[in-house]
Amino acid sequence: MTELKMQPANILLVEDDLGDQKLVKFSIESQRIANKLHITNNAEEAMEFLTKKGKYKKETSMPDIILLDLNMPGMGGKEFLKRIKSDNNLKNIPVIILTTSDSEEDIIDTYNLHASGYIKKPVDIDEFAKTMEKLGDYWFMICKLPPKQ
Repeated sequence: MTELKMQPANILLVEDDLGDQKLVKFSIESQRIANKLHITNNAEEAMEFLTKKGKYKKETSMPDIILLDLNMPGMGGKEFLKRIKSDNNLKNIPVIILTTSDSEEDIIDTYNLHASGYIKKPVDIDEFAKTMEKLGDYWFMICKLPPKQ
């Protein structure tokens, strides 16, 4: 049996909750690869990151994948998803919804907006870490990500 090798990836986390930011950061750092995690506190800031504006003017790396919370102040996750999926320069970046919502409407809406996955955040810290590990295994070992532009 061949052992799968994970490749480092640039990950953009769009999350307004500091506790969830720390959990995701810890979970990603504990994985077996040297991922680069960029964190933005809201969708507006994430748009600046992706379009290299404001404090992100000198940012050179585009994310390989985006982890997106839905429920944020200002531009919500659905609007952010709609905007990037309608932008020819951004639409190929896989977006995984990582949210507390298990609303059927949210799930259907985000898949209709071309989300690549939908994960309800576990409340338990150990379960959260396991979920992030599975996410990493799937997206960085099994899936083939779009080539860098």
